[in-house]
Amino acid sequence: MKVYVLFSGGKDSSLSSLILKNLGYTPILINVNFGVLDSYKLAEETAKILGFDFKVEKLDKEILEKAVDLIVEKGFPRDGINYIHKQVLEILSNKYKILADGIRRDDKVPKLSYSEIQSLEMRKNVQYISPLLGFGYKTLRDLTNKLFIIEEIKSGTKITSDYEAEIRAILKERGEKPEKYFPEHKQTRIIGVKKWEV
Repeated sequence: MKVYVLFSGGKDSSLSSLILKNLGYTPILINVNFGVLDSYKLAEETAKILGFDFKVEKLDKEILEKAVDLIVEKGFPRDGINYIHKQVLEILSNKYKILADGIRRDDKVPKLSYSEIQSLEMRKNVQYISPLLGFGYKTLRDLTNKLFIIEEIKSGTKITSDYEAEIRAILKERGEKPEKYFPEHKQTRIIGVKKWEV
């Protein structure tokens, strides 16, 4: 059974894909792109490293523009990123009947409430899977360090394959400084796989 995993190439979406494979699903990794940057390329490389099929879903730039409006209005990225993620799930649920992502228990963004998940599944007649919702940061750090070779990227220094890359580009186009909205943080990307049992 195919499951379509929203995929950034980071450790959480990579681990989710591996868990789903070991549960008997066939993960198809999807990176969402709004046509501002070729930000999907790192995710595509990571998908090849992991041995999973990969697709780019190009969505309307208007979604990204509205998210940036929210970020500038609020002064922080949470509402904008959550807006994007919810829109992505709404749109992709018209095409794919089993969707998954790498959201974990400790995430603040993107994050759906229980009622939002129920609503999506009932309205769209889909299955939505977040395999990491029961795991905390420390557990996931230990698991991913055992399974993967991980590159850490200082935010804003390299084009990554998450929503943030294109958000930063739009902020710059508007004359805004992305660092005003995004605190300095590290992002991850899987660049290799350590041996695991299937």
